[in-house]
Amino acid sequence: MKTIFHVDMDAFFVSVEELFDPSLKGKAVVVGGRPDERGVVSAASYEARKFGVHSAMPLRTAARMCPHAIFVDGHPTRYRDYSARVHEVLNRFSPLVEMASIDEAYLDMTGTERLHGPPLAAAHALHQTMKAETRLICSIGISTARLVSKVASDQAKPNGVLWIVPGAEAAFLAPLDVRKIPGVGKVTEQNLHKLSIRKVGDLARLDGRDLEARFGKWGLALAGKARGLDAGAWFDTEIGANSAPKSISHEHTYNEDTGDLAVLESTLARLSEMVGRRLRENGLHARTLQLKLRYSDFSTITRAQTLARPTQLDTEIFDQARALFLKNWKRGARVRLLGVHASSFEEVDEQLNLLDEGKHERWQQATAAADRLRDKYGDSAVSLAAGLKGGFRERTHEAMPQQRPRRS
Repeated sequence: MKTIFHVDMDAFFVSVEELFDPSLKGKAVVVGGRPDERGVVSAASYEARKFGVHSAMPLRTAARMCPHAIFVDGHPTRYRDYSARVHEVLNRFSPLVEMASIDEAYLDMTGTERLHGPPLAAAHALHQTMKAETRLICSIGISTARLVSKVASDQAKPNGVLWIVPGAEAAFLAPLDVRKIPGVGKVTEQNLHKLSIRKVGDLARLDGRDLEARFGKWGLALAGKARGLDAGAWFDTEIGANSAPKSISHEHTYNEDTGDLAVLESTLARLSEMVGRRLRENGLHARTLQLKLRYSDFSTITRAQTLARPTQLDTEIFDQARALFLKNWKRGARVRLLGVHASSFEEVDEQLNLLDEGKHERWQQATAAADRLRDKYGDSAVSLAAGLKGGFRERTHEAMPQQRPRRS
């Protein structure tokens, strides 16, 4: 029987900000931007949450709901740094660690009793080590399944540990709202409410075939989840089996819509740099690049290009993003949002085309030097010339792509 931990860092972004500015402790804090900006909330302190502020809420809405809150732009580099520290602590407790996002992870603790003791003792040791090593607090859920452990860590917040003993999984889930099941969003919740299904226990009493008839394969997964089983989506794989990101993307929403070509191209250059750096940090090369373009009326288009050779270089990403943009933009039309997305990751054969090997190698050396400067002085220290007018803060969000711990 497996023992699975779900470790969730409490108010991670806010907690990291408090390390650098202790005056924020105990106050309503919103991370993500200024109260008059168009962006959304990346994270909120528990004091701000009491007023209804939550992640993904428009910043302006958060300001109306909690006018006395302190709004912080956010520091993505810091968050990635502390996420790497968290990862280092987790690796001491289990060789099987899967970072689900920048601030949460699953650990397979099966068979570690001789090293760390029974589940509760191991969890308390991890809890204490995390606080001592990172000065951050976390909540830990323990059970025989990832799904139940994730729900348990949420119920344990903040700063708690909750163990669902084997055999009690369904009983633990039964009184909870169906929205507590990972993967159940607003639409699914509304559809379930129409069927008078409000609690997980209501869902568990239904026959899986009925759910499949109504919701397809997702219905079968729901039936399993309601009983405390790891069913559907990422729960189908083993912990640590494939922890590499499937895609890396960055977006920018303008405070004021713009049709200025120079500004738009500068934004694409800056986004390309951000995507390129994340690719290099993860040791990835992308075969497919995608542009996201949203106009003032919220109409949105996405266009993708498959490359002849996978890349992780800023210049190559920018060239493709710019080409896609110029081909699809209604010239002069005002733009609300731009995004650059990389996917279809591949291993790269170092035997490059001899005709452009020298040029490619020079760009690799240049980007490596730029990354070292950014590590030391911040992401804005070095930029493509085309991106100088596109200087903007990297938006922070809870599903930020992971980076591998840097080698010294």
